Parts: sequence; C-alpha cells; structure tokens
Amino acid sequence: MNAKRMFNRASSSLAASCLMLAMPAAFAAMDLPDSVKVPDGHKVVMETTGVGEITYQCRDSASAAGKTEWVFVGPKAVLNDRDGRKVGMYFGPPATWEAVDGSKITGTQLAVAPSSAGNLPYQLVKANPAEGKGAMSGVTYVQRVALKGGVAPDLPCTSAEKGNNEVVKYQADYLFWAEK
Repeated sequence: MNAKRMFNRASSSLAASCLMLAMPAAFAAMDLPDSVKVPDGHKVVMETTGVGEITYQCRDSASAAGKTEWVFVGPKAVLNDRDGRKVGMYFGPPATWEAVDGSKITGTQLAVAPSSAGNLPYQLVKANPAEGKGAMSGVTYVQRVALKGGVAPDLPCTSAEKGNNEVVKYQADYLFWAEK
C-alpha cells in the first residue's frame, strides 16, 4: 500500500474515532419533553451543531381547501463538532446526516415537541442502519435540541406567491445516540 493511501486511511480512522467519543452526560441529560427522549439503554456517541438553512415553499394547504401556506421543503446545514470543525452535513429530503468519512443515515421522525417561540420544535428520529462504515455506524436515534430559528417565514403566502421559495436560517444541536 502506498504512503498516500496509508495516510488517508489512517486519517479517516482517526476522524471516525474522534467523532465517536462519548460526549458529556450533562448535555445529553438536559430537560426535554418525554416524547422526544431517547429510550433507556442508549448513549450519546456524537454531538454536533447544525448551522444552515431551511427552504419553505408557498403551496396549496393540505388541510384547508382554497388556502395556501408555507410548506417545509428541506434542510441544508453544516454539522460542526464542539470545537467548530466541520464533521458532516445534514440535508434532505429525505432527512440525511452524512459524516465527513462518507457514512450516512436517514431516519423516521418519531416525535416532535414545542421548543420556544420562533424556533423549530424538538425532534426525535429513529435512524435507519448506516450506509458505509464510519462515524454514523451504529447510530440508532437522532435528537434535535438547542434550537435557534428555522420556522416558516412570516411573509404573505397567497395564491399570488404560490410556488415561491423562502430560505430561513437556523441552528440546532443534533445528538447522535447508539445502544450501550
């Protein structure tokens, strides 16, 4: 094996190992609504802060005939570790978390709960098995907490605006959990 390939493999292994270090329990145990708590028998294996944007589109309302509303289209965020280093991306649909090592997960939303006004809700997602080996291997749940912004725009959404997209900035912490 040539030296460059050995270096790249060693760098990938080191990055994955650093990402999977257990995180401080105090943050993981923060007071959250029961509906978005991870079941017992799991531990936080990675903490990230997602910084990015969410796109909404003005569309016909699914619940009220003849009305329009801002509808969630998808997220796009950089995932940073606690030192501010990029460790992955979050994008969708479908909701996908991808580590810099190429491993990634998608998931199914299990629950949401209100956070504070003007911010996205807390969220609990059940992760599908990871694609690829690396930081996302073994992740069973993802929690969205510590939210800033991201709600639908406070702009008119009428038939005249139908089809228009609006991008909203947001930040959220994503906690990745695995079985103990």
